[in-house]
Amino acid sequence: MDDFMWPETPSRWAFPIASAGYPLLAGSAFVTLVLALLGLTPLALAALAGTLCVAGFFRDPDRAIPSRPGLVVSPADGRVISIERVRSNAFFDAEMTRISIFMSVFDVHVNRIPAEGRIDRIRYRPGTFVAADRAEASIRNEHNAVYIETGYGKRLCMVQVAGLIARRIICRVQEDETVRRGQRFGMICFGSRLDVYLPPEIRLAVSVGDKVQAGSSIIGSFADAAGPR
Repeated sequence: MDDFMWPETPSRWAFPIASAGYPLLAGSAFVTLVLALLGLTPLALAALAGTLCVAGFFRDPDRAIPSRPGLVVSPADGRVISIERVRSNAFFDAEMTRISIFMSVFDVHVNRIPAEGRIDRIRYRPGTFVAADRAEASIRNEHNAVYIETGYGKRLCMVQVAGLIARRIICRVQEDETVRRGQRFGMICFGSRLDVYLPPEIRLAVSVGDKVQAGSSIIGSFADAAGPR
């Protein structure tokens, strides 16, 4: 049985919204109010529905994070679409295990740190916008790679990949910053994908087709860092 922790102070609000959504939410709410004051009821109701959709997309719920040493948690909400060994790709020269998570427009899009450590480097690359669930999307699409050196000597990478509709990748951490497991670090707007590159000795805890939640779902662990259960 795992203990849990709060990597950040829980929000005071019952329905937290990511700060990236504030301008869209305010604009949509303003249009709704104007239409309502003008007596344009059908249009006001349509605008209200749009406002609720914006609020739903940018929701940012607090998550309790499993605290056992050596765990790696999911950095994104969504569905695991592939798990494979890869060699000498654009992100690593060594053999790694890649877990790809597809985020639909209905998933929470706030991304979280999968393992505690230090941000080693960040590499952004512009690109195309093919569908995020296609195999070539991780290389061809606009993406942002964040490398982490963990405190127990493991190196991993998470790659935020823009999708067919996504046009904005947000990353709020900096190189050399110390980060906590489950800490929020960014988001990708409007449907996208996140790839996690892990050392091959990782003990996987997910399979293709699994639904995962950022921060709270365990995707793997390292036996030599876990200690007693």
